[in-house]
Amino acid sequence: MTRKSALVLGACVVLAACGTTHENTGAGGPSAPGKCGGPSGSYTIGMSQANVAEPYRQRMDDDIRAAAAQVPQFKVNFADAAQDNSKQVEQVDNFVTQQVDLLIISPNEATPLTAPVKRAYDKGIPVLVLDRKVDGDAYTEFIGADNVDIGRQAGQYFAKVLLPNGGKIAEIRGLAGSTPAKERGDGFAQGIEGSGIQIVATQDGDWLRDKGQQQADAILKAHPEVQAIYSQNDPMAEGARIAAQNAGRADLPITGIDGLPIESGGIKAVEAGRLSATFLYPTGGKEAIDAAKRILLDCQPVPKTQTLGTQLVTRDNAAQVYARLNAGG
Repeated sequence: MTRKSALVLGACVVLAACGTTHENTGAGGPSAPGKCGGPSGSYTIGMSQANVAEPYRQRMDDDIRAAAAQVPQFKVNFADAAQDNSKQVEQVDNFVTQQVDLLIISPNEATPLTAPVKRAYDKGIPVLVLDRKVDGDAYTEFIGADNVDIGRQAGQYFAKVLLPNGGKIAEIRGLAGSTPAKERGDGFAQGIEGSGIQIVATQDGDWLRDKGQQQADAILKAHPEVQAIYSQNDPMAEGARIAAQNAGRADLPITGIDGLPIESGGIKAVEAGRLSATFLYPTGGKEAIDAAKRILLDCQPVPKTQTLGTQLVTRDNAAQVYARLNAGG
């Protein structure tokens, strides 16, 4: 059915459970007349995904789909922007025209998606921004991990474990314009500060395995002195591993981020020795549906920011972490 109302959500909530913190960062959704429909209503949710070429994003959609299947009142319509900002803008505007009851979006890039997200928010549609941010605060809640902290932890792992005496490394970054790429880069720089580690090459791999391989191949040819590679996600790291093998550098330390608990994911890559380490980066799919329930069914406020937890995964704990996550822990 069409949306009956949005919710006025001013949140002053601080919670911590299961690796998730809720930060008291201000008001939630916009002001709108009426009340939420409650558990007797039915609701259409629009999910605007940056792309489904990345395994992480497909897993995010799967997590949303699985969580929503447990809520009989919810129907979720998915849209894939295929890494195209203009396409995602059009898809968000279409959801607004359709008068969805709630919008979930994982933006391809921050700035181009800020205006359409604000249009939805200003129309009284609750907006949950997932994983990647938009500019400003015209949304109901942001759900995602702390990418600066993840990057910082990755840098500290390089400084303390991989290259404790310093050295030269390369960085393969995600899509320029997406907030995790900048934040993971900024955090990593903080983590290696004063360690003697020097980043001699940085290239954008757009979060994609094939491009990560291409960039790593070029880097290793131009900078044979590179002693390790920091990749901002696992697929690019796996691509870099292929490039390293092709360059006769099969033992080159490479780290990633995501740690998907699937056979083709980063945890298994660490367990198999293809990656030296990865960091868990929860999709937030279940948390988004929980927030939607709180807004639409319970008529309750949500915090402006929900920060999801992370964990360093090495060969020592990879099997244990994989088993725990697949057991629902």
